Amino acid sequence: MSDYCSDQTIFAFRIFFPRIRTKSVFSIVLKGIFSTCRGTILTKTERLILKPIPPFDFHLSAIVFSEGDRQIRRFEKGKFWQVIRIDDKIVLVTIKAMGSVDNPKLLVELKSNQETSASDKNKARQIVNTILNLDFDLRSFYEHVKNDKILTELIQRLRGLRVPTTPTVFEALIDSIIEQQISLNVAHVLETRVIKTFGEALNLDSEVYYAYPTPQRLASADLHRLRKCGLSQKKAEYVNQVSSLITIGKLDLERFREYRNAEEIVSELDEIRGIGIWTAELTMVRGMGRVDVMPADDLGVRRTISHFYRKDRRISSEEARKIGEKWGKWKGLAAFYLIVAEILEDEKP
Repeated sequence: MSDYCSDQTIFAFRIFFPRIRTKSVFSIVLKGIFSTCRGTILTKTERLILKPIPPFDFHLSAIVFSEGDRQIRRFEKGKFWQVIRIDDKIVLVTIKAMGSVDNPKLLVELKSNQETSASDKNKARQIVNTILNLDFDLRSFYEHVKNDKILTELIQRLRGLRVPTTPTVFEALIDSIIEQQISLNVAHVLETRVIKTFGEALNLDSEVYYAYPTPQRLASADLHRLRKCGLSQKKAEYVNQVSSLITIGKLDLERFREYRNAEEIVSELDEIRGIGIWTAELTMVRGMGRVDVMPADDLGVRRTISHFYRKDRRISSEEARKIGEKWGKWKGLAAFYLIVAEILEDEKP
């Protein structure tokens, strides 16, 4: 680590002070600097301005990350940050709102210990766009559900809310596997352990952050170490095997983004060991931004729909789907609005 600091500092000095040539002079000039920067890595910072399609409410769209781990992804005091991967580089993205709901602007800061090229910045722009769905136009959804009195009332409070999406479909699938048949709170603890155990670390400004593990890292993971993260034997196997299929080229999850028929995606994913309808639908919503999909088998989704439409009476998956039919291709987005509305309702003093 100290070697990196020395090399970078010498490089910088030779750019700004090209006449300094000898090693002895460099040693004198840099002696004090090395004592300060030894053991640290220089932080590279770039900034971008993004303009989402209005309406866009940054606070509402990021609030679902309020309980996130500070070393991975979190929304706090008007600022959202997440570790992303740009090819072989690990970058901390920090986002703040600058504009309004109807004239939204985002200030995006990229921090890394490696140089970021123009190509890297373009890729970062695309990833941030994916995470917050900045190009998604909500107006068609609002028009479609305008006759639903319950949703219309909620939309007045949640106008500009977008469904967040994971940077890769792989991340959504692994999280969905981990969350099978356990509470969301427990699942988040296990997901955090997996990321910190197998994800690549990024050291910035005396802080450590973690990127989501790549398929290669989880494919080579020892099952015992996955078990130590809290995963059951079967889930550890599912995670390992799905990652292996991707690594050896037998599974390309990103191609599912191009599928128009949601049932085809469910059908193909359902053929993989450890993936059923619930896992496939959740992956589609989270990892592909498929707002036409509503995971009605999810207890939380059914409970939320029941809360607003059936006075908290327990309902079946079939009944939830029937209620969702009137939302058409927007049923996944409608369900998300109901979930966020209930979360905010519970947070009221």
